[in-house]
Amino acid sequence: FGSSHCGSGAPRPVARAFPRSRPPARPHSEKMVKISVLRDCLNGIVNAEKRGKRQVLVRPNSKVIIKFLQVMQKHGYIGDLEIIDDHRAGKVVIDLVGRLNKCGVISPRFDVTLDGIEQLASNILPSRQFGHLVLTTPYGIMDHE
Repeated sequence: FGSSHCGSGAPRPVARAFPRSRPPARPHSEKMVKISVLRDCLNGIVNAEKRGKRQVLVRPNSKVIIKFLQVMQKHGYIGDLEIIDDHRAGKVVIDLVGRLNKCGVISPRFDVTLDGIEQLASNILPSRQFGHLVLTTPYGIMDHE
């Protein structure tokens, strides 16, 4: 019982916990990508607002994010926007005013008819006179009003 090898007299090969060679490198096609840059932007704004910050830096930048933030700015939920062009994806610095309770993205995106917008707004918003629903259309970004 006390011997470290089998009865044949030949020692067994030792199994190593870590191989001596490196594992094969992953192919470049498995790069992680952001699924929703608008969702990341709005989550960053809400988290900064909850922590009481006065400004928030959002990256990457996109046309949809800029239009969405302009709608929020028009309704007074955020202050000034400063767009930083770094010759890459871009950044946006947003001044917060402390009026934002919650904002988010409804995913997956689904089709809404023109007469179904009022029903959708009543389902999502907390009351008739409170909150805004921002819709993306092929013709641009619009408010539910």
